[in-house]
Amino acid sequence: MSTLKDLPLAGKCQITGKTLPLNQLMPANAVREPLVALILKDHPHWDRSGYVSLDELNKYRTAFVESLLQEEFGQLTKLEKEVVSSISQNELLSKNTETTYEEQLTFGERVSDKIADFGGSWRFILSFLAFLALWMIINIIHLLGQPFDPFPFILLNLILSSIAALQAPVIMMSQNRQEEKDRLRAEHDYQINLKAELEIRQLHEKIDHLLMQQGHRMFQIQQIQIELLNEINRSLQKDA
Repeated sequence: MSTLKDLPLAGKCQITGKTLPLNQLMPANAVREPLVALILKDHPHWDRSGYVSLDELNKYRTAFVESLLQEEFGQLTKLEKEVVSSISQNELLSKNTETTYEEQLTFGERVSDKIADFGGSWRFILSFLAFLALWMIINIIHLLGQPFDPFPFILLNLILSSIAALQAPVIMMSQNRQEEKDRLRAEHDYQINLKAELEIRQLHEKIDHLLMQQGHRMFQIQQIQIELLNEINRSLQKDA
């Protein structure tokens, strides 16, 4: 009867030939068929009775995912390559795009965003209406003696034109950055959805592989049970 002391603590990778701890190895019979096909292309003498290192297995997983994407999309883009890399390295792809984008803004871009936010608020509208009313009242009723901008308020029109001329490009810059943020958010959502789809597909393949293995083992157990029953029947017939 075998004990824990009799169990091997290390194994040999059939691809690299290195002896590694078992926690860094995968039994060859547990590798899925699509990966086995890729491994056999590079190592024809590879069999299902040994081990393969997790590092080498991740390389073939990456190659398999890339082949799936190339079949569906053709040439891989930078976004799709990042998805493949995150799957092979078991890394998280989710991140806060808002925080990442805000950290890259310059001082001038932050100021223009603040101006655009203020220019599109009720605070700006009410404060500007109060400024216009105060300007007109001062110049109409001559609160300061001689009006500095008599009707029809030419100086006020010049100020309004200058504000409009400066405010328009500031708002456009802010809108362009909003479009850039929307584009980054859309790209990130695409990467997340693509990674989820690929991992679900791999999960289905793993489950199918495990079911096939389990069915094969159950068949072997059934064959052994039938053989034992036949031996018991033969022994009973002899005793009779």
